[in-house]
Amino acid sequence: MTSVAVVGGGLAGITAALRCTDAGLAVTLYESRPRLGGLTHSFKRGDLDVDNGQHVFLRCCTAYLDLLDRLDVRASVTVQPRLAIPIYAPGRPPAWLRRTGLPAPLHLSRSLLGYAPLSLAERLRFATAALALRRVDLAAAATDAQSFGAWLAAHGQSRRAIATLWDLVGVATLNATADHASLALAAKVFQTGLLTETDAADIGWSLVPLGELHGTAGQRALEAAGVEVRAGAKVTAVRPAAAGFQVDGRRFDQVISAVPPDVAERVLPPGLLPPGARLGTSPIVNVHVVYDRTVLSEPFVAAIDSPLQWVFDRTRQAGLAAGQYIAVSLSAADDLIDRPVSDLRATMLPALAALLPAAGRAEVLDFFVTRERHATFRPAPGTARLRPSAATTLPGLWLAGAWTATGWPATMEGAVRSGDSAAAALLDHLSPGSAASGSAVSTLDGVAT
Repeated sequence: MTSVAVVGGGLAGITAALRCTDAGLAVTLYESRPRLGGLTHSFKRGDLDVDNGQHVFLRCCTAYLDLLDRLDVRASVTVQPRLAIPIYAPGRPPAWLRRTGLPAPLHLSRSLLGYAPLSLAERLRFATAALALRRVDLAAAATDAQSFGAWLAAHGQSRRAIATLWDLVGVATLNATADHASLALAAKVFQTGLLTETDAADIGWSLVPLGELHGTAGQRALEAAGVEVRAGAKVTAVRPAAAGFQVDGRRFDQVISAVPPDVAERVLPPGLLPPGARLGTSPIVNVHVVYDRTVLSEPFVAAIDSPLQWVFDRTRQAGLAAGQYIAVSLSAADDLIDRPVSDLRATMLPALAALLPAAGRAEVLDFFVTRERHATFRPAPGTARLRPSAATTLPGLWLAGAWTATGWPATMEGAVRSGDSAAAALLDHLSPGSAASGSAVSTLDGVAT
């Protein structure tokens, strides 16, 4: 039986390992941490279950939803019946971005025409730009080389429109502002999520801690499938050996590396990754506040004209019995990642009180900050040529991870698709043209809607 080592126990590694073991291969998965789940993990703070970051998904994230089905945890997430984003600004009534049942992109027309934060002229120019974005060629090298911000400016978008509408979606999904994001990646987000299918952007989220949804369920599914899971086992070297590879001295026929690029560069054979694989990273900061009462009536809100970005009610997931637990997700957080907790508290608590008046009357029971300094790869213009495919120059050694050439930004969907891609390439290598490998590739290549 062909033996496979999967190095890395995040969503990419879990996906690849399950795909390989389902195809009848003998799989061993290595994870340096004591638990699986990668960047989507949880920890205990007293009695609270705290997610390291606030991760949501869209209905178009079909590969991710397929993984949840494989882990038997689909009932632990929820998806909006129809996209509805409450958009709060201090001192003003909420605006809403809602869809109707009309075909895309008309499904957003009613909300956009009534979007009070923008003038009527800005709303009309937004609609014109959205139609133009729908026609952008994602595969063209010139598309990836251009910044999304420059494209928006060329299509009549004001700084106000970019800040209160385009970046509202773009920063959360790309982990970069429009000025610092590749047009190709931004267009992928908007084409797939908002401009192609009516229900694609309906938002979903976990009803349980992410550590339970991905890590615990992933380990349970892997072990039930016969995968040898070696958590707490840090791999230091993957090297070619006779008819295979050595993973810290243990021989395998095939290896899938599903670790971040800096770890891959350190662990894999020297010179295997091109220098261009050094994509750079973008940070995310999460601010966590426990109040003595309910201050937010929605599951989440987006903020404009505020230092806040997206604000989530995490009370249920955290297991809080009384009061309310609020988490603020701050993407593209280069200017926040090194700020002391005291400074963040002095900024974020007044901002929350301005956005949510009830917060100004509530007692703060706890305040803490989590930081992911290297949360995602930096999606700058020109990154497409820096993202390697699943195949490497060493036959039998494959790459996975959201940073590889999935065509998606660094999302949970991108991570799962990368694991699918690596496993499909491995299976096709072992059995070229087989029905199983062909099916895997076609599933990967289909646009998620």
